Amino acid sequence: MEWALARIGNSFTLIILSWAPPGSKYANEGTLSLKSFLEDAMGTALHTTDANFKKDVLDSNVPVLVDFWAEWCGPCRMVAPVLDELAKEYDGKIKVAKVNVDENQQVSMDFHIRSIPTLLFFKNGQMVKQLIGAHPKSKLVSEIQEVIGN
Repeated sequence: MEWALARIGNSFTLIILSWAPPGSKYANEGTLSLKSFLEDAMGTALHTTDANFKKDVLDSNVPVLVDFWAEWCGPCRMVAPVLDELAKEYDGKIKVAKVNVDENQQVSMDFHIRSIPTLLFFKNGQMVKQLIGAHPKSKLVSEIQEVIGN
């Protein structure tokens, strides 16, 4: 197994260069972020970027809740653990993705993000719902239920 340690923002990511689980969606990709693999496997929020947004969100076969956030944003920090809980609770029914607006300005501009946190819900590649600001878990659950059709 070949690997490399890369600094991305304020964290380090272990990049596996020559291994992927046989038959997995990662098997044909050149590199594998262990963090990305574990996030998918464990149902935690996926950190997506300008470069990966189409693949991670628009091409997703399940609805996606996208959190536009920034490290310096207090309300964003309040919502983050709730979104991680929801990612686990609704694993397989909805994907939770996070976009750091400071590091991913293109996708933030594409969706006219002017306030954070902003939560966008996507289904079949189309935005179907938008929430601005921090909301309680009960409100987010209600919105998720509506989007997934329960």
